[in-house]
Parts: sequence; C-alpha cells; structure tokens
Amino acid sequence: MYHSSEQMLPLETLRAFDAAARTGSFSAAAEKLNLTHGAVSRQIAKLEDWLGLKVFDRGARGVSLTIEGTRLHLRTTEAFALIASNSDRWVEQRGTAVVRLASIPSVSGLWLMPRMAALENNPSKLRIVLDVDNRQADLADEGIDLSVRCGRGRIPGRISVQLFEEYVFPVASPELAKEIGRGDPARLLKFPLINDSDASAWRAWFAAQDMDYRPRPQDRRFEDYNLVLDAAAHGLGIALARPPMTVDQLKSGRIVAADERSVLSPISYWLDRPLGRPRAAASDLARRIASQAGLSAEKIEDFIVAEG
Repeated sequence: MYHSSEQMLPLETLRAFDAAARTGSFSAAAEKLNLTHGAVSRQIAKLEDWLGLKVFDRGARGVSLTIEGTRLHLRTTEAFALIASNSDRWVEQRGTAVVRLASIPSVSGLWLMPRMAALENNPSKLRIVLDVDNRQADLADEGIDLSVRCGRGRIPGRISVQLFEEYVFPVASPELAKEIGRGDPARLLKFPLINDSDASAWRAWFAAQDMDYRPRPQDRRFEDYNLVLDAAAHGLGIALARPPMTVDQLKSGRIVAADERSVLSPISYWLDRPLGRPRAAASDLARRIASQAGLSAEKIEDFIVAEG
C-alpha cells in the first residue's frame, strides 16, 4: 500500500474515515463528529492522496468501502480499540454544544483563559475545546470552528473579523522602572529592549517619537509573549505592554509603565472561521467572544452569515 513519506496523518483524518466507514455517508459522519460535510470530504481526500488509492466508492445513496478501504478500516478499528484500552487516555468531549477554538499560547493564557467561564456559561452552557498552537492551521481540515489570532490582516480561505487593536507602551519591573525614570524616550535605549516574534511594535513606538529603532545585540527576543512579560517582570529589560492582554499583569504590579507614551501597534486581533455556514454553537461562541472584545453586534452578525 503506497503512501507519502512527507508526514503522518493527523488523528482527525482517521476519525473522519472511521465515521464515514461506519455510517456509509459523509453527511452522517459529519453529523456524528460535529463537522461540515465539506470538512469530512476534505479529510477523506487527504487520506486518499496520502495513500495513493481510493478508500471509498461514491454512490448516489452514500459511500461504500473499496477493498483497500476495508483493509484499512480493519487496521484503524484495531488501532482505535488499542488506544481506547488505555484507561489514562484523555477522551475529548464531542457534542452539539462543544466548540473547538484555536489560538496561540499568549492569547489563550492572557486573554481567553480569564474569560473562559463567561464564554462557556453565559447565557447557556457551551463546552470549549481549546487548541493551543502557533501554527496557522487549516481550520476546516482540522475540524476547528473558530480561531483567535494576532495578525496584520485577513487570511485567504477564512472568514475574518477584526476583534480589537492594541495601543502599546513600555513596561518593566518596578525596580527597573525606577532606574529608568522619566524623560526623553531616548533614555530607554540605555537598557535592553525585549521583543516578541518581531521588532515591528518597538519600531512603531520609536517611530512615533521620531526615532529609528533596530534590534541590537543587548536586546532580547522571545517567540511567545508570555515569556516576554516574564522577562520584563524579572528585570531583564523593557517590554511593550499589549492591552488588553496585560491588564491583569499591570493591576498586580508585577510590571509597571516605564513610559506613558502609547502608539497603535501594527498587530491587531482577529476572529476567524472556516468558509461555509458555521454550526449553531460556533455562532453562539462567536457572539460571546465579540461581546468580550467590545465588537458591535452588527459586525459579528456579518461575520457569522458571510459565505466567503
């Protein structure tokens, strides 16, 4: 049986195959897995491309396994049974009120987590399965209903709406902030500056002060913004606060403003979803996220009904 050696298939692909094999229908499999028909169809296409052969014969009344598909289903059934026999295995909840939400670690920990109880419980109960990943995943193929991300604009192949922007300003540990003092913005360059994935926010802040900034050897860079804040709190340099993600950190006094001047960041926050019509639970969660972000009801309804 031929297959590509480029990558291993994700578990979601085999789940879609198993559900379609058991139900004899992509539509029934989609309903069982709380996915769209298109998402299941794409997963099966991915599987067949990876194997280099057909696993289903398509008919007017559904699908049936080919000989190769039957052999594969026997193997996947055994594999799923073996996985299920492990009593310590975490079983992900599934159901009509379960919504898969993807985001990066910093947004997940600093913005979503403090709001999770409100997002799940008001006004009716939802269950959010949070996928924390730095990748820009294919939402439809991976069965993800919604994504909250940082970025500079829309991503092709998704429905997107801007949740909010951020006005950044320098922060440091209380001890370092005292040493920095007040005065001309150039004084900040006497200390290490802490960047996250790129230097665009610091460049924007200094540009607003009619200054040019380029990262220097003494400056630091951390890919994840949680680490940026940790480094600032431990006195390793000056970071940029990114409200509203830093509200709790500032309230606690772990970090304090090192300069009061703020500028609009080139990065903003976006809510994405796959093309097509979202499930009712995903639409409900989108409205709750929009409410937490201060987004108007009109904009979120346009996001929900858009076809792409």
